[in-house]
Amino acid sequence: MENNREKSEYLPRIIAFEVTRSCYLNCSHCRAGASKEKFDNELSFKEICKILESISTLSKPIVILTGGEPMLREDIYEIAAYGNKLGLKMVMAPCGYMLDIDSVDKIKKSGIKTISLSIDGSNPDTHDKLRGKKGAFDRVVKAAKCAKENGLDFQINTTVHKNNISELGDIHKLAIDLGAKAFHPFLLVPVGRGKSMKEQEISPNQYEEVLNWVYKTKKESRMFFHPTCAPMFNRIVLQNEKVSELKRPLSKGCLGGKSFYFISHTGKVQICGFMEEEAGDLRKKSYNFTEIWQESELFNKLRNYDLYKGKCGKCEYIYNCGGCRARAFSLRNDYLEAEPMCIYIPEGS
Repeated sequence: MENNREKSEYLPRIIAFEVTRSCYLNCSHCRAGASKEKFDNELSFKEICKILESISTLSKPIVILTGGEPMLREDIYEIAAYGNKLGLKMVMAPCGYMLDIDSVDKIKKSGIKTISLSIDGSNPDTHDKLRGKKGAFDRVVKAAKCAKENGLDFQINTTVHKNNISELGDIHKLAIDLGAKAFHPFLLVPVGRGKSMKEQEISPNQYEEVLNWVYKTKKESRMFFHPTCAPMFNRIVLQNEKVSELKRPLSKGCLGGKSFYFISHTGKVQICGFMEEEAGDLRKKSYNFTEIWQESELFNKLRNYDLYKGKCGKCEYIYNCGGCRARAFSLRNDYLEAEPMCIYIPEGS
């Protein structure tokens, strides 16, 4: 099996940068355990700038300013403007509580052209229950309308679980009606506070049903529509389109540690926000992201498909899927183990 590709193939395309863990909401599924309190030891403005400088010498990826609620940082617009000045493509993932005409204007002036907003139900009951705050649904819908009316593009993210799986069609329609540019259903990874939602995680068969629904629906959707934390979707596409001769490109399934990277509020580098296994500490590396990207044992293991275990290691779709490494780590305590929610049996098994 081909592996150990040139490092240039693993250049960052997307980096999620958790600039704070403070947040107005108390979401049941929050991987960060974010809350209203102020968290100790968060990266300073100068530290963030040094990290962005290091990233910019390596590639010019999309950098998602996330949290927590990134808008709780008073310097968030300065961070965004500095990243854009370096040639990075800065975007933001606010929860919607602080979004109004003034903040939209500041976001646009900082160079951010797109934000993401999360809607986890087609009605207040479903959304507010997950978000832990009454009125959260009305606030995020108001935020979406404000963004649309003032020329700020946005996408809608939805965490899929048992309580809202039947509402996915209605949430998709709501995203269209609000004028979203994209719709991204996130398949729940039970980490952080999300561990308490294990009983709300959909079954492997329901995963398959949701991904087949996405495949059929996105063909007719008026917006960009793609699932997240669901690398098996690429297998679904190939099976539906009856692609018999599989190519073996750089994995387009789980991108963690390959073209997607995560930086925590204290400077820890991870493959994504859902797997807290540390690839390196930027403070200990003098804020040198490139060094961690090149030398991390974790990253280099994930880039070597010969090391993958169980049916993932035997699967003909490994380069197109790769399985969710965070879900394998969360449920099987081994990030190289088989994806726990995949029902597919490889041809060689």
